[in-house]
Amino acid sequence: MNVDPADDPPTDAFIALGANLGDPGATLRWAAGQLGALGEVAGVSRLYRTAPVGGPAGQPDYLNAAVHLRTGLTAPALLAALHALEAQAGRQRRERWEARVLDLDLILYGQEQSQGPELLLPHPRAWERAFVLAPLQDLNPDLRQPVTGETVAQALRRVPLAGVEVAGLLQVP
Repeated sequence: MNVDPADDPPTDAFIALGANLGDPGATLRWAAGQLGALGEVAGVSRLYRTAPVGGPAGQPDYLNAAVHLRTGLTAPALLAALHALEAQAGRQRRERWEARVLDLDLILYGQEQSQGPELLLPHPRAWERAFVLAPLQDLNPDLRQPVTGETVAQALRRVPLAGVEVAGLLQVP
């Protein structure tokens, strides 16, 4: 019987990255590099430039990407580590949908489903947002939303792609 959590196989986690303040490209490169300390970076999407969704008017466009991470961390520990990276990059949480120096969202953590006050899995709005789905498609178009079974490719056929454009490659240091 396997009782040592260190012997458990890693979990496939998918993380959305976004930034629209400072130097978003450099910030996303830094963040993707930092994720390697949390597990094995198994895949990195291209960069996408997208218009802000919601929030105050006049925000600059976002750069968005996604990372496939194989990690031994639990979902709550991974979420805490993502929040710590956001803070390290200078993010201050004041207003919902405000401009931000770095946004790291845990989209999927294996097939886990959670409706806790701090952790919602799968991310409740990910399959409605082209700025999340386009980078996820780079990683795995057949990736399924655990509750509905819908794939990323299927979701992208119904979600408008207006305002989403490839902005280059995300080079991980």
